[in-house]
Amino acid sequence: MSGHTHTELSGDSLVSEAERVLTNSGEQWTGLRGDTFRALAAYDKPASAYDIADDVGKLRGKRVAANSVYRILDLFVRTNLANRIESANAYLANTHPGCRHDCIFLICDDCGKAIHVDDHRVTDALREAGGRNGFADVRPVVELRGLCQDCAE
Repeated sequence: MSGHTHTELSGDSLVSEAERVLTNSGEQWTGLRGDTFRALAAYDKPASAYDIADDVGKLRGKRVAANSVYRILDLFVRTNLANRIESANAYLANTHPGCRHDCIFLICDDCGKAIHVDDHRVTDALREAGGRNGFADVRPVVELRGLCQDCAE
């Protein structure tokens, strides 16, 4: 995956591209899925399914069950519309929907901010280690926790 480039999307263009990617994968872009993606994309740090369910409920004027949002978020992760931050049990919108690539996340233990970086030296080494141990189609997802520059000052 070296040499991989992509354009970071935001706002309406991000939502439109997410809808296109989801429907091209054979899934429907329903009102609830659209509202869930919009709510997720509004966050600048990882959001829990409960936070997103609350936001969608406020938007729709009625309670939305967190388990419904979890199912939608799992679909978004499978179709590369979102990334799951395992250590925080939270999600981030993929700003380049449908793009499957290696993920290295730097997560601030204080403010919760998450930054996605690409470092093919690290992820290529992890993919090679997986291959040496009999794993195929390895997709590294790395989470580093610490303090962001703002919180460290």
